[in-house]
Amino acid sequence: MKQLLSRIDSETLGLFYGFLGVLGFSLTLPATRVAVTDFDAVFVGLGRAVVASVLAMLALWVTRQPFPPRKLWGSLIVVAMGVIIGFPLLSAWAMQQLPAAHGAIITGLVPLATAIVATVRVGERPSLKFWIASITGSTTIVLFVLLSSGGSIQGAHVLLLGASFAAAIGYAEGGNLASILGGWQVISWALVFIAPILVIPVTLSIFQHGLIASPHAWLGFGYVSIISQFVAFFAWYHGMKVAGVARVSQIQLLQPFLTILFSAWLLHEQVTPLMLLATCIVIACVFIGKKALIRRRQ
Repeated sequence: MKQLLSRIDSETLGLFYGFLGVLGFSLTLPATRVAVTDFDAVFVGLGRAVVASVLAMLALWVTRQPFPPRKLWGSLIVVAMGVIIGFPLLSAWAMQQLPAAHGAIITGLVPLATAIVATVRVGERPSLKFWIASITGSTTIVLFVLLSSGGSIQGAHVLLLGASFAAAIGYAEGGNLASILGGWQVISWALVFIAPILVIPVTLSIFQHGLIASPHAWLGFGYVSIISQFVAFFAWYHGMKVAGVARVSQIQLLQPFLTILFSAWLLHEQVTPLMLLATCIVIACVFIGKKALIRRRQ
């Protein structure tokens, strides 16, 4: 009985940390949308990692973290390619063309993609009930995009689809590494590993486009640099460590709708009845997915 209660408490805590991470990520697209109005997309997409890497180096140095063993370097690079290069850069390009609310719906595919990656890479085995909930939620999101955009798919939609799968790979790999290195250490070491490479394109972008921007653009860039690229990952990867990659990834089904609310509040984008209907369906899928059995690798 004590073991059962301990497991329930552990999963609840993991889901809570996962939600905190999602809450932080939910403002990423609106903040990116604001930032790219004045800044070059390369500067926003990759420059945020350069800023976050400074914070990561300070955190690792102050806490005297041991250097990761060589066998984990490849996994850290995978994390970096997914959530430090892939998603930020592709989403920054897309936000030059799409409203943040539309971008939020596309990235709602991330939980299903993360579950697929986790099944292949991490060794988790979601049940049929879990897959039905994930597919239903993701299908709802796809239908919403088609209905709200008149059935047309733009190049920016494809960019966001690529960003979603890049994020999924980074999330799943990072969630697996979190059980070895610790949640916040994963994103910190990934930032430190990749930052030297990013300095070159970021510097070129600055020389070509400059850094003259409005206070709002600087605020958006500051948010994606400090919160989206660093702080939110502390909670996100810790939640995956505690409750499992596939289960915590379900919480991210809420992210598109949190982003829509933030977009309406901060960017004055329209919230339609169709959005609210889709929200109810997806939240139901999250609840069902939370209850579904997921076998974790022992």
